Amino acid sequence: MKVILCLIVISMTLNVHSQSYHSDELEVVAEFGQSQPIGVSVSSTNRLFVSFPKREPYRYGLIEIVNGKYVAYPDERWNRKEGKATETFLNVQDIYIDTKDQLWVLDPKPDQHKFKLVQIDLKSNQVKRVYQFDDLAKDKSALNDVRVDTDKQLAYLSDPGQAAIVVLDLKSGKTRLALQNKPQTLAVPGFSLSYGGKTMADKNGNIFKSNVNGIAITKDNKFFYFRPINTMHLYRVETKYLADAKLTADELSEYVQDLGETGVCHGMEADKTGNIYLTSSTDYSIKYFNPKGELITLVQDSRLIWPDSLGIGSDGYLYFSCAQMNRLPQWNDGMNKTSYPYRIYRVKLPK
Repeated sequence: MKVILCLIVISMTLNVHSQSYHSDELEVVAEFGQSQPIGVSVSSTNRLFVSFPKREPYRYGLIEIVNGKYVAYPDERWNRKEGKATETFLNVQDIYIDTKDQLWVLDPKPDQHKFKLVQIDLKSNQVKRVYQFDDLAKDKSALNDVRVDTDKQLAYLSDPGQAAIVVLDLKSGKTRLALQNKPQTLAVPGFSLSYGGKTMADKNGNIFKSNVNGIAITKDNKFFYFRPINTMHLYRVETKYLADAKLTADELSEYVQDLGETGVCHGMEADKTGNIYLTSSTDYSIKYFNPKGELITLVQDSRLIWPDSLGIGSDGYLYFSCAQMNRLPQWNDGMNKTSYPYRIYRVKLPK
């Protein structure tokens, strides 16, 4: 079965790559030249934030787009190239705005064993707290995405390095691992991604692989969605079980629901109606999984090269980045195949 799934991915990629898809529904919101945008999030008042990893050309780790201008957020000091690790962005990976309009900035630097989560209040534009994951196995971890359960005062983070969900208690700052090395958090062995008929692999033939990566939480904080990149399946679990520290990994696994095949996915986001939006790089699309269990394509366009992070605006639009990870030199025999400029796009939400 695993071999069949991989063949499906390759077939989809070849079919899409052989044609030029264009959607008039797709709108360009911002362009960044050769600076790679990763994280995208939108507040309840439609403030748009974008984050960048510390990769040259590097100017800021986090910005707000204000009247078409790119403004360092929360200020220039936090966006210095060098500075104290607890007061400077090191390598922003993900951003998320919760239901109380708190902006959460995940800032990991795994090669230096440094990880932090920064909470910024959007009303005051001030940093409220910095979590440093003191009890995290920093030599093994690779924190990727973050979502916050405002009811239970917990943050859930995907950790592909440890093939687990990290549950962070926002009051105590302590963490624990959930679903570590379970089938739902592990990449399917041998499952490769392919673009233009070429397997995504480095110069040594090692395929791109990620354990649990994309995550989402519903606006009522009831369901938590997650998945590795190297799989076709989407999973979810009720947060009341994920929040229960007494459950073992095996016991918690019993509460996980397999929602079936939804294609290869990198980023996810939930809207107020319970739709789960999923990026899909192998067929250059954004899809959504609705409460009825239907998988529907929202937009498909050949410009959507590795669509990654998503944010939902109060203006009725879905905003997202295209990271073009599969175009980077390490996956193309040292050749940079990125299509510049990097962009943020938006598309209208379904009615």
